[in-house]
Amino acid sequence: MSSCNNRTTLGKPRWLRRTLPTGPEYEKIRRLLKGHELTTVCQKAKCPNQFECYSQGTATFMILGERCTRNCRFCAVEHRPEGPPDPEEPERVAEAVALLELRYAVVTSVTRDDLADGGASLFAETIAAIRRRRPNTLVEVLIPDLQGDPDALQTILNAGPHVLNHNIETVARLYPEVRHQAEYRRSLALIRRVKKKKTHPQIPTKSGIMLGLGETFQEIEETWRDLLVAGCDILTMGQYLQPSASHLAVQRFLPPEEFAELEQKAYALGFAGVASGPFVRSSYQAETLYRRAMRRIT
Repeated sequence: MSSCNNRTTLGKPRWLRRTLPTGPEYEKIRRLLKGHELTTVCQKAKCPNQFECYSQGTATFMILGERCTRNCRFCAVEHRPEGPPDPEEPERVAEAVALLELRYAVVTSVTRDDLADGGASLFAETIAAIRRRRPNTLVEVLIPDLQGDPDALQTILNAGPHVLNHNIETVARLYPEVRHQAEYRRSLALIRRVKKKKTHPQIPTKSGIMLGLGETFQEIEETWRDLLVAGCDILTMGQYLQPSASHLAVQRFLPPEEFAELEQKAYALGFAGVASGPFVRSSYQAETLYRRAMRRIT
């Protein structure tokens, strides 16, 4: 697994071609989201799994608007947010979770560096709203780095999510090119703070890495070790796919068997839960991965 030039243009291999499922459940979720004026990261980030997840009755809700203050070169979400967050959004998400009778809900957001708490209060309100409507639904939050603000993180932790997810995204060397407005060490510090909070050490932490951007195996393993030292319990690894010609090019398409090998190595290193595959994303089959990890943690 060697580093490559950023301008490389690669044709998509056969294992990344898939039939898009549709059907009643897909249409049900699509109509519900539209009717409740809700956004999913599935749509905005052009996730390759959105058709599959919708058809299986699941979705990852994206709060705090549809635009991001950051402009990462791998991400399809638009930037430059307009206006304050919608205070009614938490209740709309909770109503959708109730209507879909979800056992497990994932809530994520755009990054809102323009807000004093980075949007932490709206995450907390969304968790609380879901709990009022569906007390037994497990809630995973996939949060931005909150610019390293420990008080903002505490606001989210106090709401009691069942999983705290924050993606490291890539190896340290590639941060200036891939995530120039983020900091590798700041993301690790966020995960570390969750485990150091005396009131919340039981909350499992989760992080994800995109592969195919030019990282080496040594750099991947170093990132695993950094995450484990920080206290990360659950890891996801998936293939980076270029959203448009203006985004970073794919440097390498990893075959499925290599993803399977990486999964076994990550488990051997000490992660409680690992999902690794070309189509794996941070919230893909999140409930299954959570339950698998909890059997090891407990």
